[in-house]
Amino acid sequence: MGRMHTHRHGKSHSIRPATLRAPSWISQSPKDIEELVVKYSKDGLTPSQIGNKLRDQHSIPLVKPITKKTVGEILKENKLEAEMPEDLENIVKKAVGLQKHLKANKGDSRNVRSLELIEAKVHRLSVYYKRIERIPKNWKYKSVVAQLE
Repeated sequence: MGRMHTHRHGKSHSIRPATLRAPSWISQSPKDIEELVVKYSKDGLTPSQIGNKLRDQHSIPLVKPITKKTVGEILKENKLEAEMPEDLENIVKKAVGLQKHLKANKGDSRNVRSLELIEAKVHRLSVYYKRIERIPKNWKYKSVVAQLE
């Protein structure tokens, strides 16, 4: 899949397993895997970090083929879901960091455009999450682009 605001393709990442069947080498039961997900969530890990930890330390490539539920669904059942989705939170953190950078570096006009693109992604994601009622309808991201220009 291509990137949203560039001409590059963005193929450099880890590849998901080709088949969506439970691998034969997994010795844990679905209940054990769900308990691991809940334990790691209580330790403060995000869903993507939980997936990485299960992949790297427990050799579980994907949770869904084994448990028939995603990590997010498991967290939702156990009432451990974060109030803001992880991807939206990461993009907002990126925008805030770039705003701090632009306040300190007034002459960096190239990154003003980068901030606009990041805020467009925030807006697009927030519209989606409001529609599926994952965040409140009155949630608003405050922009400071107007202050910088």
